[in-house]
Amino acid sequence: MISTSLTSCIVKKRVRHIWGNSRLLQIVVAVAVWLCIWQLATLAVGTDLLLAGPLQTSQTAIRLLVNGEVVTTALWSFLRIAGGFVLAYVMALLLAYSAWRHVALEIFLHPALLAIKSTPVVCIVVMLLIWFGAPWVSLCCVLLVVLPATYFAALEGFRALDSQHLRMLKLYQVDSLHQFGAYIWPALQSYLLASAKMAVGMSWKAGVAAELIGSPAGSIGERIYQAKIVLETADVFAWTIVIVLLAYICERVFLHLLVQSADVCTAWAVKSAAKKKHAVSGSNKLVITSLSCSRGEKQLFDDFTQSFAAGSKTCLMAASGMGKTTLLHIIAGIECADRGELEHGGRVSLAYQKTCLLEQLSALDNIVLAADLPFAEAERLLAEILPTELLSKPVCQLSGGERRRVELVRAFAAPSTLVLLDEPFVSLDEETHRRSAEFILRHLAGRTLIVATHDACDATFLAASILQLHKPTN
Repeated sequence: MISTSLTSCIVKKRVRHIWGNSRLLQIVVAVAVWLCIWQLATLAVGTDLLLAGPLQTSQTAIRLLVNGEVVTTALWSFLRIAGGFVLAYVMALLLAYSAWRHVALEIFLHPALLAIKSTPVVCIVVMLLIWFGAPWVSLCCVLLVVLPATYFAALEGFRALDSQHLRMLKLYQVDSLHQFGAYIWPALQSYLLASAKMAVGMSWKAGVAAELIGSPAGSIGERIYQAKIVLETADVFAWTIVIVLLAYICERVFLHLLVQSADVCTAWAVKSAAKKKHAVSGSNKLVITSLSCSRGEKQLFDDFTQSFAAGSKTCLMAASGMGKTTLLHIIAGIECADRGELEHGGRVSLAYQKTCLLEQLSALDNIVLAADLPFAEAERLLAEILPTELLSKPVCQLSGGERRRVELVRAFAAPSTLVLLDEPFVSLDEETHRRSAEFILRHLAGRTLIVATHDACDATFLAASILQLHKPTN
């Protein structure tokens, strides 16, 4: 009795395990249930003229498939619907990017796209028939239906981009095309994927509806219209199933391609950046004259004047909130001062206080992209202060101290004449602190160095002079 009970319990657990872990099985069961409901509804209606059953619909679909009508007709409709979808997608991305860059263009486009988005499909179809005729009505209709949805989703994605990452890429002189491949396109994925799940289905609904009204020869819409005239309900159901299947297949394929495109673009951006390091020309000297900066009501520094000789090493020290980070950002050109002048004729590299790395890229890829280094050279530099097993991991999986070391390597790997380091040794243990300081001295190579720090010992490690920032007097 006990043995039978245990066996029954084991069987139930196995069944629950199979059911809970088999998505396909659950879908098959759900489809079977709906088919049964469909068949019961057909029997209740009692006439195929009003509601064709699943068996009759299947027979009709097989007949259409055997005589080749499904393939040729579906291909005709697919080419126009897919063409309208792709054209809408490309136009939406270009318009969204341009609107993100130029606010005036966004304001200009907004009412037109909002009007298109709100216009009923049937009204769009009628106007398109008047303008372009039946053969092109489905392509144009899909374009107008998909364009606003994709545009607004892409625009939201562009607006959500991290301005600090964009400024960092500009600082390291990563061109617009490589910025798009390595950062912008992957960052847009979540917005585009969400809209695409709706847009693909919408394109087939709008495209077939346009064909049904315009009845261009050889289209799915025309076949449905003919079936309606002669009351062939089974044909209507069969073509509807074809549309649903085509829409589902197109959605899965497009979503897969969209996801893969992010990886392809990122790989291209990094590999094409892996070239020989360019020589850098320009003066290493930095002269700051009468620099003033405030944030809100707080004056960070006023009439600050300082000269940094070429090849000098300086530790910039002050209490928290006194403007060390702001001063470094002004020197790097990623923030603006209220007034004053900077004289520096070379390039600047910067290690941020709050690490600013491309999260989906590995430590190695981050260095290659920003520094235009071959992979082997970038790997050699990273391996000096970071375990080799971490070099190929996405930086989002690294600890705070490990990420800080990647920042440090990037600042010295990039071609520059002035290196700015903002609290480079925070979160590092004593041994790593020492190795990082040795790395700085080893790769400084005559460049001017400015380090913002709270620790006077850093000046000793780096054999640097100390510059104390004082609170401005009222």
